[in-house]
Amino acid sequence: MPRGMGRGYGRRGYYGRTFYPFGDFYGILDLLILLGILYFLFKLFIVALPYALGLVVLLLLRSFLRGNRFRFCGPF
Repeated sequence: MPRGMGRGYGRRGYYGRTFYPFGDFYGILDLLILLGILYFLFKLFIVALPYALGLVVLLLLRSFLRGNRFRFCGPF
């Protein structure tokens, strides 16, 4: 048995009640913080996506104009 598993508590807490991951106040708070982080990352992705696509288009255009059609990751 790994360290930190306790002595026979299993899925029950110290006082014999069943363990629910988001059942109490701090669990709901953790869930709200997690949802806030995911919302922030989603909004960041939406904002950064046009810039990343524009950069890819500019790099492709530059490689086609220079004649290096099949070497995208080579030296400048």
